[in-house]
Formats: sequence, structure tokens, C-alpha cells
Amino acid sequence: MSSDLLNAFVAGIDAVLPDAASLRRAIHADPHLGGDEGDTRDAFIAATPWLDWQPVAETGAHARSGPEGPAVGLRAELDALPITEATGVEWASQRRGIMHACGHDVHLAALWAVLAAARDLDLPSPMVPILQPREELNPPGATDVVTSGVLEDADVRAMVGVHVQPAVERGMVSTGAGAVNAAFDGYEITVTGRGGHGAYPHAAIDPITVLAAIVMGLAGITQRTVDPINPAVVSVGSIRGGTAPNIIAETATCSGTIRTFQESDRVAVHDAITRLAEGTALARGASATITITRGGRALVNDPLLSQAADDLLLGMGVPVAAEPFRSCGSDDFSEYGEVVPSLMSFIGTGSVNGIGLHHAQFLPGRDALRLSAVALAANYVAASGLVRA
Repeated sequence: MSSDLLNAFVAGIDAVLPDAASLRRAIHADPHLGGDEGDTRDAFIAATPWLDWQPVAETGAHARSGPEGPAVGLRAELDALPITEATGVEWASQRRGIMHACGHDVHLAALWAVLAAARDLDLPSPMVPILQPREELNPPGATDVVTSGVLEDADVRAMVGVHVQPAVERGMVSTGAGAVNAAFDGYEITVTGRGGHGAYPHAAIDPITVLAAIVMGLAGITQRTVDPINPAVVSVGSIRGGTAPNIIAETATCSGTIRTFQESDRVAVHDAITRLAEGTALARGASATITITRGGRALVNDPLLSQAADDLLLGMGVPVAAEPFRSCGSDDFSEYGEVVPSLMSFIGTGSVNGIGLHHAQFLPGRDALRLSAVALAANYVAASGLVRA
């Protein structure tokens, strides 16, 4: 029975948890940015000598274990963030300006614990662990994994993953059906005016004031573009322009992100940003160039997998969120859901003093590691029932 298998997984996870915690600390102390994760990948591979790893997506890897037949993929991310750590722990990042501030070190260690526990179990379906690079970048690394053909070659019929989440109560798991994360796109707007002297603004076309009008327009663009029932966010993350206080610049640039849950809203917001930027610039005698880079799609949890995983966890006494966590955050795990049923569970770490993901002091404890491994095992067991049906 599925519950018996999960109980066996949990016993195995508890037996290897100290080693998983040691691996987590080693990975945390030596983080690497997207595109440079080879050392992290190699450290994980060295810790799993019983698996035959193969390369994927440049700095990633995949393997296969268990019986023949349709498989379940288990994803963990390799990359860290360009953040200087401020946790003060002995095993803090040794690379200044780089930190595992999104919990990928926890996800990797949880995957290792599940793989180690599985060695002593009679698995109903093969496991295909995927060490995925560049989750934090756009274009995302999951796209390269999907287009590589690895999922087809390994006969992966479902994908599962976990992600630590401080917005979820500590010790609780949230695995809601449907969209749980937004689609992610990036944009850049460059306004070109006519440079000049700050004392003679009438002889120039100031791109900074034009850009300022565009930025103010972006702040309210979703209110008149998207049905208010649907979440959508346009953020401005950077503004660049000018070289000196008495010089009117030739160009000014802003960039940011677009997050939507509905594909139709995604297209509508892209179009609205283009019209706003071009029209505002034209009305002021300038011109605007808009570049929109599409990223990952909305992350949609398969309803059958979600219900099966929740039932398994509840049967073990693990608290499951009655109201599933959903946010305009994004994760390229969504790319897998475009080709096979997929499931992402959020692991509650709680938040102290507002410290959350991508914060220099974000540091989940060992309890989050254990719960991540248990939830990942539950997701595998749930998905195994689906692929064998």
C-alpha cells in the first residue's frame, strides 16, 4: 500500500538525516551562481556513487534508479543567488556575494535523503532525479532540460518537487491543485531623447522625464488591463540614466518583471506595456524601444497528484494547509508541467522578523530539511500511483 511505502521512506529518511544535513551544509558553504553550478553538481554526484549520472542542460545531471517502466522525475535546483550572506553560522557561504538564499541547498539535501532511503526499498516505479541548473535565471534551466529529450528518453510520466516557503506556517505542507505560482517575464524599456545642457532643457528632449512618466504608468497598468479577479503584477526593478547633474542624457532605461497567472492576461499586459511606452515617448517627442523576454509559465499542480499527496501526508499526521499557498512568485518547475503532470509542494518554514526568500539571513533549519524530504517522498509515492495506473 502507498501509506506503507511512505512509512518506509520516512524511516529511511530519518536514518540518513544526519548525512543529509552534512551535505546541505557543504553545499551551502560553497554556493555557485546559475551557469557555474558544476562544483555543486559534482558534490552531489560524489555523494551518490550508487547512481549512474548523465549530463543535461550544460551544468546539470540526471540519473535513473529502480525497476523498468514509466518513471517519476524528482527535481532539485543547483544554483544560488548573488547575495552576501548575513546568517553568521559556521557553515555560511565562503563565497562573498553568493548565497543559497532560496533554499536550493535544502532541496538538494532532501532529494539526496530520498534517494538514499530508496536504496533499501522495493520501488513501484523508477526514480529519475534531475539536478537542474539556472532556476534563478531567464531563460530558465528547466526549459533546457525539457527540450533535451531527457524526460522522453527516461520515460518520465510525472514530475515532482518541493520548495521551502516562509509564507507557509512552520511544519506545514501546502500542495494546492491548479496554479500556485505565476508566469514570469522580464522587460526592458529604453527611451531615446536628445541630449543637451541642463541649463537649456528647451533645446533637448529629456529621456529621464519621459521614462519617469512611463514608470508611473506601469504602476497602474494591470488595473486597466487584467480582470481584478486574476493576480497580475508589473514591477520596476531598475532605472538607469544620466552621467552628471548638469547634462541631459541621450537615453534612459528601466527594467523589471511581469507576473501573471492567465496566458491571456500575459499577452494583454505585454501589449499594454508596449503601447504605454511607445505612446508616452511619442507624445513627448522621444522614442521608446521595448524588449520583453518570456520566462517560465504559470506553475500548475495536477489535481489528482495534489489530492493523493495530501491524503498520504494527512495519513501520517503531517499538517496540510487547508487553504493552499499561492503567490505571484515564479519557478521554472512550471516547464515540466507543460509536458507531464507535475506537483510542487511548499514546505512551511515560517517567517521571523519578516525574513523570507532571497534575504541575506534566510536559513531554514533541519526540521525543514526533514519535512522537505518527507513531502518529496510523498509526492513520489503519489505520482508512482498515477504513472502505474
